[in-house]
This record gives sequence, structure tokens and C-alpha cells, in this order.
Amino acid sequence: MGHTVKIIPAQFVKRHFKSNKNDMVDAAAIAEAVTRPTMRFVQIRQPEQSARQALHRVRDRYLCQRTGPINQIRGFLLEFGLAIRLGAGVFKIDLPHVLGDEENELPPSMRTLLTDLWNDFKALESRIEEITPQIQRSVQYSDTARRLMTVPGIGPLTASALEASAGNGRQFTTARYFAAWLGLVPREYSTGGKTTLLGISKRGNTYLRRLLIHGARSCVQTCDRQRHPLGAWITRLEQRTHRNKVIVALANKIARVAWKILVKPEEIYRWAEV
Repeated sequence: MGHTVKIIPAQFVKRHFKSNKNDMVDAAAIAEAVTRPTMRFVQIRQPEQSARQALHRVRDRYLCQRTGPINQIRGFLLEFGLAIRLGAGVFKIDLPHVLGDEENELPPSMRTLLTDLWNDFKALESRIEEITPQIQRSVQYSDTARRLMTVPGIGPLTASALEASAGNGRQFTTARYFAAWLGLVPREYSTGGKTTLLGISKRGNTYLRRLLIHGARSCVQTCDRQRHPLGAWITRLEQRTHRNKVIVALANKIARVAWKILVKPEEIYRWAEV
């Protein structure tokens, strides 16, 4: 009908409500919100973006479900004085030894129950191993994702999630807005000329923020502090603040570099030895 369709985030419409909720009040609030000169709109995703994002959501759900059997098995074993190390990787190594040890105090019924839970865990592992290569294969055919992977701390999963969630990134005016959308900036509560900065705001996509922070943590641990320009920056920051704050600050920097690559075709991350 000749209209320009725009999507407004629901939390930005809520502040324009004047009374109880009904269809007429909803329409008035939307009409009021859309006329605001500083209103921010949601970028419409392409079908390929939505499909790729669905893969990430399903994989994340399987990861959360995998944690349940791990914790339950560890809790049951602790009741019999058998401790298993923390972490999914060492869990897969330790549990078969516990189940195969006939000299421990596990009753046959408990051993059977733990075997069933172990099979549930392996079924979830197999589903995760099926979905992860699909995400990695989709990255191979995306020029944007390949350019994103030139940034330290960004691998195939993070590159795919960034492209699926942010698209071309042009809905953000600057890299700061992009980092704020991800929740990687301090939450502000300032009044009366007094500035108060709290912890990170945790806005936006929790899954994407978690990937960026894990990538930053890996970068802090493995970055060549002598040759890589980021190494000197990380070292100076570690001398002033806590390591966790350094990791979040590096995740913020990685996100801002990623935004520049999203909005500029042919752009890649370049660094020179120092």
C-alpha cells in the first residue's frame, strides 16, 4: 500500500502508554513512538540470517540441556564419596572410569541409573556435534564471516552469530552503539551532574555476548604480548584493573572492530608486529 514498514522494539513503545492496555491504547502508543525523532528501529532480517540464528539457538539449548545430566551425575556420585572434576571435557574422561570400576561402593541399581544418564549425555553430545559442523560450513561460503575471523578472539561460531544477528551493522551509527547493543558497556545511573557507572548493562543477545567474552578470555590467555599490538594494551590494562574487567574491555574492543568490518566491504583486521 506504499507504506514503509519499520519494527520498533517493544520496550521503546511501553513508555508511551497513557492508561491500561487495550488495542486502542496500543495503537496510540505505537503512533506516538514512531514520530519520535530519536526512535531506534529493528533491522529486518533476511531468511538466511534467521535460519543461521536458529541453528545457534538450537545448539545453545542442547548445551544448556547437557549441563543437567552432568550436575546430576556428579551430585549422585558425591553421595557415595566419588568426586569428578569440574568441566564437560574432564567429565567425559572421568565418568567411564568410575562406571567401569567394580571396586567402588556403587550399588548395581545406581550403576544402572548412572549408565542411563551417561547415555542421555552422549545423545546430547552427538546432537551438538551434528549442528556445529553445519554452522562452520555456512561460514565457509560467507565473505563477511571470513573477514570477521581475521579479528583476534573471533572464531567460526562467533563470526556466524555476529553476521546472523547484526546483518550488515548499518542500523548502528557508530561502533559504540553496537557495543552498547551487545551489553558490553557500563550501565549508567547518573543524576545531578554526578556520573555513576556500574557493571555491564547486559543488553542485547546473551548468547552473542557470551561468545565474545569467551573469545576475549582466550585472546588474553594466548595473545603474544611481545609482538601483537593488543598484547601491550592488555598488559597495561591488567596493571590497573581486575582480569575480568580486562576481558570485558577486550570483548568491547573486539565488538567495535567487528562492526567496522561489517559495515565496510573488503575490510579485514590488520596488525603489524611491534
